[in-house]
Amino acid sequence: IVSIDRYQRAWPHTPSDMLAPGDEAQQLFRRWDEHWLPFGFGYWVVRRRDSATPIGFCGIKVMQLNESDVVNLFYRFDPAVWGNGLASEAASTVTGWAAHNIPDRALIARIRPQNVASQRVAIHAGLARAQHLDAPGEDGVDWIFVPTSGSQVCGGSQHLRRDG
Repeated sequence: IVSIDRYQRAWPHTPSDMLAPGDEAQQLFRRWDEHWLPFGFGYWVVRRRDSATPIGFCGIKVMQLNESDVVNLFYRFDPAVWGNGLASEAASTVTGWAAHNIPDRALIARIRPQNVASQRVAIHAGLARAQHLDAPGEDGVDWIFVPTSGSQVCGGSQHLRRDG
């Protein structure tokens, strides 16, 4: 976590994700790890096929959006590997995994309006902006992206639709 989040360039659109010196990275890892226990999924470490060195994180986490349970797609990469399609590949892999393994859970991606690169990753992963779902986030407005395949993206009694 520290090897990626040590670069301020890795999180300029989400300053609330900044880790203070000390044990914040350890606490964050514990929270990520504790998510796996009840749900069986969470964030994965991303590496190149030929290396053990982490270059990023990508995965999904259960959260609430408009009083509905959803899984939020998250990705963060070392700035040194930006622009090579690795985030798009990882995000596409995770969205495919979610569609196959947890199809009853709504998948979203929360993205800051100014984070154009993250928007491109979401689009490459098969998501599109659902403007009617945009919501306040910890660091300002979150634009909400949802899968483009099929209009229904949330199971249960309350449905989130890409087109409202």
